Amino acid sequence: MARIALKVDVDTLRGAVEGVPRLLDMLARRDVRATFLFSVGPDHTGWALRRVFRRGFLSKVSRTSVVRHYGLRTLAYGVLLPGPDIGRRGADPMRACRDLGHECGLHAWDHVYWQDHVRTRDEHWTRTQMQRGHARFTEVFGRPPDTHGAAGWQANAHAFAQIDDWGMTHASDGRGSAPYRLQINGRVCSHIQLPTTLPTFDELIGVDGIDEHTVDRALLSHTTQDVDQVFTLHAELEGALLAPAFERLIDGWRAQGHQLTSVAAIAATLDPTALAVRPLAWASVAGRSGELIVEPPTQRSAGSTAL
Repeated sequence: MARIALKVDVDTLRGAVEGVPRLLDMLARRDVRATFLFSVGPDHTGWALRRVFRRGFLSKVSRTSVVRHYGLRTLAYGVLLPGPDIGRRGADPMRACRDLGHECGLHAWDHVYWQDHVRTRDEHWTRTQMQRGHARFTEVFGRPPDTHGAAGWQANAHAFAQIDDWGMTHASDGRGSAPYRLQINGRVCSHIQLPTTLPTFDELIGVDGIDEHTVDRALLSHTTQDVDQVFTLHAELEGALLAPAFERLIDGWRAQGHQLTSVAAIAATLDPTALAVRPLAWASVAGRSGELIVEPPTQRSAGSTAL
């Protein structure tokens, strides 16, 4: 029996106040714990429309019907409407995740701003954004975040140093096939990276005839082996119009004999010194526009000085 960690990205105010409660209900009915990662600052979802000229972006939004899933109001935030404060207006459902025993972590201060700029920004910009998110998360929950999951699978070397400085034992910032530790500028990070290993719903829908009625079956075909996995879902999608497909998926995984759990539960069973060490790398991922942080080929065994 494999373990499948459920990693829930909460990108928007709508995701926090509408998607999170629905996900909490379906998980509670199955006694399943997950990892919830929150954007806690302004919701500037409308800024994402500037990606229209990025290769693959128009294809993705046409396949997944962004307007239908996110709504016109959310897509107007930061463009026609001021961006609402997610951490202030969505605090109650966010705290409900903690109260129900789910792992809670930081996704971003400003999701779109981070996703579109972090790769090329310096240490001051990166740490300022992360510290704003950390402070707001601590304000909402009364304690620091347990983990970090980068918005849009985008980060830089300074972000990983900050994760170590916070003392986090694990994070899920990129895409890959197995847990590893990052080596950056000759030093090995102390925290474990548990990358997203499975394709997401919005990467599969619209490809090879897959739609919201069959996407769960497509995912189940990826989990027939006894291999631990990390699956990323979005409160705005699986907590809304794609909720029926997600319910079928989690029931299908249980029928396959898998244990559904949090990222923390898998991380707690790993020996950091026994994991592969890999350099920071970027590549395209099917169904996504632009490049994401990915797990490159194994570099060497762990053992050099930690950050």
